Amino acid sequence: MFGSLGIWEILLIVLIVALLFGGKKLPELGKGLGDGIKNFKNSLSKDDSEDSGEKEDKSENEKGN
Repeated sequence: MFGSLGIWEILLIVLIVALLFGGKKLPELGKGLGDGIKNFKNSLSKDDSEDSGEKEDKSENEKGN
């Protein structure tokens, strides 16, 4: 997932983020990031279901003709 990043590089990044934003802002950042990822996944699954619904409609129309 992180490519060639090792554990020490990831820990260093986390430490820098903690120092920049402080302890009080980190939960807010995590919640915002989680909400963003959830919305992104929901929009992807919505698009997939809409695409499959359109394909089914087209196949039913072709059968009727």
